[in-house]
Amino acid sequence: MRRRRSGAARLALAATLLVIGGGGWHDRVAAAEADPGDAAAVALGARIYAASCAQCHGAYLEGQPDWRTRKPDGRLPAPPQDYHGHTWRHPDRELFNIVKNGVAAYAPPGYQTDMAGFAGVLSDQQIWAVLAYIKSTWPQEFRDYQAAVTRRAGQP
Repeated sequence: MRRRRSGAARLALAATLLVIGGGGWHDRVAAAEADPGDAAAVALGARIYAASCAQCHGAYLEGQPDWRTRKPDGRLPAPPQDYHGHTWRHPDRELFNIVKNGVAAYAPPGYQTDMAGFAGVLSDQQIWAVLAYIKSTWPQEFRDYQAAVTRRAGQP
């Protein structure tokens, strides 16, 4: 007697084959990293951003009010992720590492920040998708500038 596989089992098998076979979304992200032209990555990144980032950086990437002025605890508010902030001035790999490991990992010793890393919370592919989404919201001249910064940093 032959049993039918459940929908979930078929989906899991298909996903496994895509990753093993090299044709999955994961491989495209690894190659292109934060590609604002990848509609699937941008859509995924928008969902993840809404769930994991918007509470601090704003639903519209606007950041917290007075983001350049230290709060009473000495920490800086969350900056905007749209073109009004400074994210577009950093290369992709640096942005990825900040999201993954937190700001403190890249700041001077003793620097206090509310930006904890998302390692163990978001996968590398999810982080790249969030960055693709953020970059997709920038005007083209900001994308071009950031792409040049990324290339100068020795990244593709």
